[in-house]
Amino acid sequence: MNTMNEILFFVKEAPEGGYTARALGESIFTEADDLDDLHQQVRDVVHCHFYEGKAPEIIRWHFVREEVMMV
Repeated sequence: MNTMNEILFFVKEAPEGGYTARALGESIFTEADDLDDLHQQVRDVVHCHFYEGKAPEIIRWHFVREEVMMV
């Protein structure tokens, strides 16, 4: 069985509210209104994206926050 050990998601606050999550190196994207829902959405899309037995064992999140600072 050839499984990945982990998958990394970049998580950002959506401009219209809620959160988005995009996987690094895979064509996986999802969004949700809050972090609890996003946890479930990410688990669901990971299990749907990979064949049975091929899903990564660890889902890692990297939160990205963009700010504008005036000088």
